[in-house]
Amino acid sequence: MDSPATVDISPELLAEFDAARRRPLALRLRYAFIRTYKPVLDDAPYRAFETMEEYRQWCEKNLPEWLGYGRV
Repeated sequence: MDSPATVDISPELLAEFDAARRRPLALRLRYAFIRTYKPVLDDAPYRAFETMEEYRQWCEKNLPEWLGYGRV
């Protein structure tokens, strides 16, 4: 494996990194997270469950599979 000192980085990638590095932290954080609507999960302000098993059963019954909350 190459050490970091021997890896060639394209000038375009280096310029992009340098531009990102100069941005203020608040701006970098603003663009770091993408807000995605999650059906059912985002439809209520909160949910509470007595047990983890109850929570898992609710997830399996109510959430779309693509969200990844099902059991393996």
